[in-house]
Amino acid sequence: QVQLVESGGGLVQPGGSLRLSCVVSGTFLSLYTMGWYRQAPGKQRELVASISDDGSTNYAYSVKGRFTISRDNAKNTVYLQMNSLKPEDTAVYYCNAQRTIRNYWGQGTQVTVSS
Repeated sequence: QVQLVESGGGLVQPGGSLRLSCVVSGTFLSLYTMGWYRQAPGKQRELVASISDDGSTNYAYSVKGRFTISRDNAKNTVYLQMNSLKPEDTAVYYCNAQRTIRNYWGQGTQVTVSS
């Protein structure tokens, strides 16, 4: 059974940093395109960043230059380094693993940016 478990969320002041982690079990991370999505209250879930199996990355315009996605296949873990956080980054962040028709989600971790 494939499971994704996120961690690293929390409360941070504007301008601060957080690093989210997503540990994947039950399969090999290297086979999947991994993504971080977020959903703010009253809004649709949106893609924040993704990294393919060949290491190429893609970012939402709103986080370019501030967020960095990376993967450690040996640890079966994907990361999202978030710098220069803004109040509008407040959301539940979800990890996603996708390969052909296979699509898996984590339970989410709350990120709150507030003074």
